[in-house]
Amino acid sequence: MKKRQIESYLLRDARYYPVLTLTGPRQSGKTTLARATFASYSYVTLETIDQRRFAREDPRGFLAQFSGPLIIDEIQHAPDLLSYIQVAVDENPTPGRFILTGSHNFLLMSRVSQTLAGRCGILNLMPFSRAELEDQEQPDPVSPAALFGNRTTHLDLWPTLRTGFYPRIHDRGIPPEVWLPDYLQTYLERDVRSLSNIGNLENFERFLALCAGRSAQLLNYSGLASDCGVSVDTARRWVSVLKTSFIVFLLTPHYRNFNKRAVKSPKLFFHDTGLLCQLLGIRDAGQVVSHPLRGAIFENYVVAEIVKSYLHHRRTPPLFFWRDRTGHEIDLLIEESGLLYPVEIKSSLTMSPDMLDGLLWWTKLAGLSPENATLVYGGSEAFTRKGVTVRPWYAI
Repeated sequence: MKKRQIESYLLRDARYYPVLTLTGPRQSGKTTLARATFASYSYVTLETIDQRRFAREDPRGFLAQFSGPLIIDEIQHAPDLLSYIQVAVDENPTPGRFILTGSHNFLLMSRVSQTLAGRCGILNLMPFSRAELEDQEQPDPVSPAALFGNRTTHLDLWPTLRTGFYPRIHDRGIPPEVWLPDYLQTYLERDVRSLSNIGNLENFERFLALCAGRSAQLLNYSGLASDCGVSVDTARRWVSVLKTSFIVFLLTPHYRNFNKRAVKSPKLFFHDTGLLCQLLGIRDAGQVVSHPLRGAIFENYVVAEIVKSYLHHRRTPPLFFWRDRTGHEIDLLIEESGLLYPVEIKSSLTMSPDMLDGLLWWTKLAGLSPENATLVYGGSEAFTRKGVTVRPWYAI
């Protein structure tokens, strides 16, 4: 088992809270991590029909089965059980009594906040980061210097983006073109139906593919709805389903406009580039290189890796983007300790001077030094140009 960065925070928080909730997409490694980290705990999964029914119909009797600390897997299948866990920990607030895992973020967190506020630590586990995949340390991203500090890799860029980072693909050596379609089918048939009353799964699957074609772009609900033949309200609801199940996330524009022409719409990203490539019909690494959305796939990779870096260090990602209506754009803004750090993302394997133009223009507009800026590109060298830090794709 590969070491997960968040493990140290699980162990730390188990000394503080009577309940820990580990949430994230299906197959991100939550169960494996929880059972390995708390090997002496009893374990039960609510994926099994009999245990699920027991937990729903007789929650007190279900909990009475276990005399010591307990891991409950896929807790979202019996959300009312959380109220009985609250009573149990109020009577006995010993830290580390319950470890809960779940795959439906919004539904699970809304119930946790209602019943376990102040009693529960919440941690998010995404698929492997590139650093985890290569057994490298991933420093706490307290600054761009720490965030972009890696210097080595044994991976190739395009196969890495096509394969993605779901643990089972790497642990079992399953080709992504075999595993990912099955993952998508299971997601559609199980999670989507449980999260929303979607009658036509084929239409939702088409909607998901349309979202993939808009990765790293401004989210236009009207355009999505029109292309899929659904209402705008349905498009909004379906994007919410994709967010809830950790398929996509949104990056919001920074609240400081610097001029009055800044756009207000968020940008859409996928948590995993392998899944993104699968939805785009990309079957091998060679197709990524020549694909018209190659730049968007690369940008999605960089942003998703940075999101993982923050989440796996138990931090909320302080990430934004900036774009005005005349076409000026900064792909990513990192806000740390009141300072802004702009990041430009280019998929080219060779750095050219004009890649710095947007960063230099924006830092002048914002009144910041070019030393605050970083360019991440598809190449393999790290250096500084015109005061801007240039880092390779594997620096994260």
